[in-house]
Amino acid sequence: MSIRDQAAAWVLGSCLAMVSACSGPADDQPEPAPSSSADAGANALLAGVADADWAYYGRTASEDHYSPLTQVNDDTVSELKLDWFYDLDTFDSYTSPLAVDGVVYFGVGHSILHALDGTTGELLWTYDPKVAETEEAKVRMRAGWGIRGIAYSDGKVFTGTRDGRLLAVDAQSGEPLWSVQTLDEADNAYITGPPWVAGDKVIIGFGGADYAPIRGYVTAYDVNTGELAWRFYMVPGNPADGFENEAMEMAAETWTGEWWKFGGGGTVWNAMAYDPELDLFYIGGGNGWPWNQKIRSPEGGDNLFLSSIVAVDADTGEYVWHYQSDPGNTWDYNNAMDIQLTHLDIDGEEVPVLIQAPKNGFFYVIDRRDGSVISAEKFAQANWADRIDLETGRPVTNEEARYPNGEPAVVYPWPSGAHGPQTMAYNPDLHYAYIPKMDGGRIFIDPDNIETWEHKPGMMVNTGLGRSPGGIEVPPAESSLLAWDVVNQRKVWEQPLDNVINGGAITTAGNLVFQGNNSGQFVAYAADDGDTLWSFDAQNGIMGNAITYEVDGTQYVTVITGFRSSFANKPNWDYRQQQRRVLTFSLSGESELPPFEYADMPIATDPDFEVDTDLAAIGAGIYNSSCVICHGAGMFAGGAAPDLRTSYIPLVEETFTSVVRDGALMERGMPQFGQFSDEQVEGLMHYIRQRARQTMPVENDE
Repeated sequence: MSIRDQAAAWVLGSCLAMVSACSGPADDQPEPAPSSSADAGANALLAGVADADWAYYGRTASEDHYSPLTQVNDDTVSELKLDWFYDLDTFDSYTSPLAVDGVVYFGVGHSILHALDGTTGELLWTYDPKVAETEEAKVRMRAGWGIRGIAYSDGKVFTGTRDGRLLAVDAQSGEPLWSVQTLDEADNAYITGPPWVAGDKVIIGFGGADYAPIRGYVTAYDVNTGELAWRFYMVPGNPADGFENEAMEMAAETWTGEWWKFGGGGTVWNAMAYDPELDLFYIGGGNGWPWNQKIRSPEGGDNLFLSSIVAVDADTGEYVWHYQSDPGNTWDYNNAMDIQLTHLDIDGEEVPVLIQAPKNGFFYVIDRRDGSVISAEKFAQANWADRIDLETGRPVTNEEARYPNGEPAVVYPWPSGAHGPQTMAYNPDLHYAYIPKMDGGRIFIDPDNIETWEHKPGMMVNTGLGRSPGGIEVPPAESSLLAWDVVNQRKVWEQPLDNVINGGAITTAGNLVFQGNNSGQFVAYAADDGDTLWSFDAQNGIMGNAITYEVDGTQYVTVITGFRSSFANKPNWDYRQQQRRVLTFSLSGESELPPFEYADMPIATDPDFEVDTDLAAIGAGIYNSSCVICHGAGMFAGGAAPDLRTSYIPLVEETFTSVVRDGALMERGMPQFGQFSDEQVEGLMHYIRQRARQTMPVENDE
């Protein structure tokens, strides 16, 4: 039975089975679908990338995070050992490397590029774009963290920077080749995601539509010169200024009110993909700004191209088709998760498809020729919609989830999504996708001032939502690594994980799935049945994905450690003590990590400091609008920045002012908040001391 023939049965019968919590394969699980023979289209996705290399963010243009290497496999992985490691002096290492011709490339922190010998870990070169020294960084560093990935093409390495540049360096020498400022139309935006190569173009998006009124777009540049080739806007601008093209004119018909005053959002902060088979470029659209649609588009509407996949001509940037997963998005859902390309047998025809598991909890199989939905089913808890109507491609939405008439609603998935930016992997041999899944809900409700709501500057996530009312309990979020049968749209196996945020996944022809996790373990699972085959104590949490490559007949597996969160975790990786490293493994490895144990950091004390409660109240407002994202909810840090309760810097006004207002630690990732007044800086000091004392461990007199 073909996928189209099974569609009606899936819609009616699969929902409950897909979200069951049991671990391991279901008793009635069908055998994996046989792999189809490679055709010209499939070969086009792999063209230009040797089996030994990992040259794209997802290894090849298919972006599936799959390697055909088999030396390390389900039989041999138990012998995998550390081959070499490289310590990183950086404030952020949530990033994914590349490997080309035996060289490992990556960027960390302020997009500082590294090239290491893939067999020894010897440093070949570094390039520092000096982000903290630019004028733009003073504003753009107030949101986001470090860089998550880079791109490679024809002897060049590309990276975006927090201050808005896209730059190219020579892959052999690390010498800069060209640099362009790409955020020329996006004040307060920043770049943390990787660029994407499409033939002779390199394309970059950006983030920021959680913090300020921003209009999203992506821009393509010539890979050799950096000359601008085209720009595609994700939401329409002010109609009085005219529209850039027919696509924007069409999109404007789906907005209401004066949306352009809010920017609209739609930033493309992560996933895109290039289809050399069809010469199309796929763009993963972001959320609206603010999240609450009643503010940005008060009379409703679909709000194109928010939470959409948009296909454009890779040469010209002209609109070809779109699919919108969440019309009228009001929950912070988006399509910035992996866009992966493959072929599936549909009615006896090898159809080019793209697959995606975005935030909203549905797994989509889409015909990449025209954007039509072939199948879509829930892979996680999702109560915002009952199902996807395959005739129209539109969700059958639960209207109560739109929190109407000022009533609260507990909505699944939560804004972090059922799947975040941590990479999904797809194994074309099994037709299984491996998803770092989250099951969490959030209370949504309109603010009391919805008619007069205004943007709050700083590092405040401007949701447009109100305070959660009391008396409603939402269960703690859970996470897992989920293996998903793409053909039959159902769960194959599931491995529960500790905490909520874990690392990205990759898969190999050796019947393996690799994933790093929050608990500090780097783990290999059997791709077919989910059995845990091997693990390694990485001495740190892992958020990025691994890669695997081959040099001189030896297969290596590399992952970069580093963890950050806005919330405390268990274990809670202390910012100052984190062991940020490149770890590389092989079957012949003989290295060992030096022993290390995290120490409990005592809360800084100053008995002579008298807390002024009025000043502390001012500081609380500053902290919760501009500091909480990095330094942690309730001032319990989650690894993204130091725990301020344990820092002595806030005890010395001159030093604290130099850091907070003058930007003394911008090079280490601490933004400059030059807009703060003396009273606000002083208030922040008093609030930090207040929280330090409130959270001081109680000594046991016994």
